[in-house]
Amino acid sequence: MRRTSIRDVRARAASMLCVHAPEHPRNTMHANHMKTLPALLACSFFPLLAAAEEPSEPQEANLQSVEVVGRRASGSYYTGEAAGTKTSLALQELPQAVRVMSRQSLDDLGALRMDDAFDYVGGVSRQNNFGGMWDNIAIRGLAGDANNGIAMLQNGFAANRGFNAPRDTANIERIEFLKGTSASLYGVGEPGGTLNIVTKRPRWRSAHAVEAYAGSYDMRRLAIDSTGPLSETFAYRLNGAFEDRDSFRDHVQTRRELIAPAFTWKLSDATRVEYGGELLRHRGTFDRGIVAIKGVLGAVPRERFLGEPADGDIVVTNSGHQLVLEHAFGQGWTARAAVSYKRGSMDGLSSDAQPNLEPDGRTLRRQYRFRDYRSEDITLQAELAGRMRLAGIEHELLLGVDAYRLDFDQRLLRVNPTAAQPYAIDVLAPTYGGPHPLLVPNSETEEEQRGRSFYVQDTLVLGERWRLLAGLRAERYRQVFANMRTRSATAQALSEVSPKLGLSYLAGPQWTLYANVGRSFRPNTGADADAASFEAEHGRASEAGVKWENAARNAGATLALFDIRKRNALTADPLHAGYSVAAGEVRSRGMDLDFSGQLTRSWRANASLSYIDAEVTRDNTLAVGEGLLNIPRSGASALVLYDGSAGGRRYGLGAGVSYAARRLGEVRTAAQAAGGKTAFELPAYTTAKLVAYWELAPRLRLSLDVDNLFDRTYYTSSSQATWVSPGAARSIVLGLQAKY
Repeated sequence: MRRTSIRDVRARAASMLCVHAPEHPRNTMHANHMKTLPALLACSFFPLLAAAEEPSEPQEANLQSVEVVGRRASGSYYTGEAAGTKTSLALQELPQAVRVMSRQSLDDLGALRMDDAFDYVGGVSRQNNFGGMWDNIAIRGLAGDANNGIAMLQNGFAANRGFNAPRDTANIERIEFLKGTSASLYGVGEPGGTLNIVTKRPRWRSAHAVEAYAGSYDMRRLAIDSTGPLSETFAYRLNGAFEDRDSFRDHVQTRRELIAPAFTWKLSDATRVEYGGELLRHRGTFDRGIVAIKGVLGAVPRERFLGEPADGDIVVTNSGHQLVLEHAFGQGWTARAAVSYKRGSMDGLSSDAQPNLEPDGRTLRRQYRFRDYRSEDITLQAELAGRMRLAGIEHELLLGVDAYRLDFDQRLLRVNPTAAQPYAIDVLAPTYGGPHPLLVPNSETEEEQRGRSFYVQDTLVLGERWRLLAGLRAERYRQVFANMRTRSATAQALSEVSPKLGLSYLAGPQWTLYANVGRSFRPNTGADADAASFEAEHGRASEAGVKWENAARNAGATLALFDIRKRNALTADPLHAGYSVAAGEVRSRGMDLDFSGQLTRSWRANASLSYIDAEVTRDNTLAVGEGLLNIPRSGASALVLYDGSAGGRRYGLGAGVSYAARRLGEVRTAAQAAGGKTAFELPAYTTAKLVAYWELAPRLRLSLDVDNLFDRTYYTSSSQATWVSPGAARSIVLGLQAKY
């Protein structure tokens, strides 16, 4: 096997972060992939090695055609590797389905927020977004924690513990959807999948971009992207965005500011320090959406706001820092130490709808609430990675330890409506500005979570055609939950082992067959009616599929079949109103298909298709056999764009379409189902979009994005019949992007 220099290893890492996917000749996998472990591991949590050294002349020539700042006009939808897998195996050879939403895909979609991309990934379903205050999806039918949302990573660190505002895309390089369980690497999470955000990193060549946008509903946005070296050993990157917009919804508006600095500092040829920071403030109206009257949508128009304009904004603030020290020992071994620190807060007033309308079908009682939530999350990690040859078999070995502490404090003031003080609104003819009821303390809790873990992953190259990936994570978890009003506390300590095993068979130059099986767990927060901690959720996921990659390595597809089971899901306590028990079991099985890449030199496309059969299989309260909330049985999407030139100027024109079948909008208890209560469902919908750009000058471009082209009325998700989120009306956004 040919050995490589440290420079070769870092050059390979740099190719991962370029827009164009690198070549992976199938017959050289065991040499070309196994030799690059240090670069991949450094990228696993914090992909900064992409620009760690001045590139060689051939690479520099190639980089000239790659747009590394601002909105991009040309690049690949298809990416052959993902940092979140922590292995140098190309995705084509990995025994797992991974969908990478590249920066070019985000730009062509006009995705200014992360949730603009969710409809274009197979098996992804929108979930409750907590009044517009966070991002939330289900992957393969299974949603995340009700208090935290989706299982999400940022550069390999847990990114969704505590409170997190909707993500802006200004500093996102790509989004990796790691389907199936990733608990063997990352611990606590969902067996349906995990989302890893890879942020933009410093470059060793100066580049700068400024973007301005204006559009429907008084939308205004300004973004900057600047990178380059400050010396031979220090490079920076700075991303920022400011956005202010109203909404198609009455009395609803948002305002957000993002600043995201990063630097790379080369201490020596083998040692470097990497830093990435982020400060995001999101201010917006807390908006639970509209109501269905007697299970029917449409009587209340999509623009009607049912809260109180005088409540003002909910403010969510997030600040995060990630610091990595990495050292390459040579001979293919690398050590790294890393720390991540995050703080989050959410506070403000809201008027939230009660679960049911009054018998007249138009009077809606509301709760008046004030939230004061705080979270602080610190994580320490250390890894040793390298390659070896044992008994004639190539091994790529990763050993790691990590520890984290999360403080999660919630203070809620609330008043429930009464006959004397109904605090109601007429949903058919609303009148705002009535007197607010007097807030009283409702709950005050403090929760501390601590976790320590050891994990190991081994990737084996078994000849030319077989790849075996085995992983194991042993984790100890401790939770203390204190109710400050009742002066009571509960504690639990858990020890969990999460294994995973995957096997790939390279059936031909362009085809791979694979299968994997793994286990997951997630502690349930809070306490039951007896002040006892809940048992943790446990999941088991299996997957089998086929992958295809074209000869040019710029297009690929994955078809996966999956079966997932999860037990100890929280459900309502049938004996104690307002409390929960960990008694539920759910199952999700089906298929998803993803395609991305070049159709021809001028045409590029993303496409997805999914079928999900998800249901409750055992529960003390819910109806067995009932589908899961907001999970459509089928979904599909496509985005196609043509790049051309006219009069010496480049242009692009494309269209996108997404479809979601009907889905459950409110859970039913077994008693309600037996009593004949009709299931409330959200109707199926199809939306279309139009995207275009025109090059006004070599470094100046005009863009156009039209969402919901035909202005269809649709509903994205629901928590109950009085909390239904309508999809956005048609909007038009013009953008001007300048690079220098």
